[in-house]
Amino acid sequence: MKKLFIALLFCAAPSIAQQPILVGAALPLSGILADIAADYSKALLLWQDEVNAGGGLLGRRVELVLLDDLSGSGAAGKLYEQLILERRVDLLIGPLGSAASLGAAAVAERNRRVLMNATGAARAVHRSGFRYVFQVPAPLSAYGSGALELARGLGVKRVALLARDDPNAREMAMRTREDALAAGLAGAEIEIYAQGSTEFAPQVARARSAGAEGWIAFGLPQDAAEMVKTFRRLGFAPRLFVAQGAAEADFVRRVGQDAEFAVGISPYERRATTRGNAQFVQGYARKWSAEPGHVAAQGYAAARILEEAVRGSGSLEAEKLREVLAVLETETPLGGYKVERSGAQIVAQPLLVQITRGRREIVWPEALAAAKLQPYPAWEARRPLK
Repeated sequence: MKKLFIALLFCAAPSIAQQPILVGAALPLSGILADIAADYSKALLLWQDEVNAGGGLLGRRVELVLLDDLSGSGAAGKLYEQLILERRVDLLIGPLGSAASLGAAAVAERNRRVLMNATGAARAVHRSGFRYVFQVPAPLSAYGSGALELARGLGVKRVALLARDDPNAREMAMRTREDALAAGLAGAEIEIYAQGSTEFAPQVARARSAGAEGWIAFGLPQDAAEMVKTFRRLGFAPRLFVAQGAAEADFVRRVGQDAEFAVGISPYERRATTRGNAQFVQGYARKWSAEPGHVAAQGYAAARILEEAVRGSGSLEAEKLREVLAVLETETPLGGYKVERSGAQIVAQPLLVQITRGRREIVWPEALAAAKLQPYPAWEARRPLK
């Protein structure tokens, strides 16, 4: 009778192998950022379906535990403490944005738990000495590298460098300035413009006076649109015009055909031929009847890299996962993954896209280019699109 009771007790309790692997994240499921974060959570749910359809991880099903940070980055630290200490999740994926990722990273380090930083592009997220935080997206410091390479390819010797007055744009511009000076490009002083600027005539006047052949700007789509309006009014056309915001559909909506030949900086493109991207786009569309944006690609890439680390280490133990992630070199739909000692990315790069007949065409990096860069033409040389 005693043996029968023990046997029944064993059968009633789920075995370790039957318990799901819990993957936790805190996202804006409500509040002002909920619409942006919806892509993120949808991508994670797609990954959950795919990995479970393939037999799960380590012979166990994967189950997401998503907490709502109410669109407040200051809540990230407490929520990741909750995921670790109360919800007892096995694996962690970071929140939305650099500010929230910074709070989550501090908690992960303190608890010695691996955190996949899916969206935090700011350098501050990866402090010196961090051992458990691994960056997935291209860092802000990489956002100017492609523009400088295009400038050199066109023989540009002097550039105008502009940044919107916000921390992210400043970080992008500062590294671009350092790299431009190192490459021998003249005139690489940063001009900071105020948020909401609608007039760039003073900057155009200074660029003309300095003989700038290239214009590289970090900011929003509306900033890029106002620059183009100023260019057209003043008849200014540098050989290369790169504006971060020109990669957004809103830029084309604002200026129509005048968007042609502008180059935008894009964290992700659905048509990029990165590994697994076509399957990701198809799977996302099939499940959600929508196309994935860059936030979705970042979340999906983080999950895939974490999955690869679990399979490579054969374990959920933080130290074993950390050892694999520290040396792993792989590629996802978002692009390459390889990190330095602090866990910061060293190979991921944003894409440069040129507006051609109203459509974004990848022109850099060369390995992913779908079109050849066209110099920015003089306004009088342009012809209306038919």
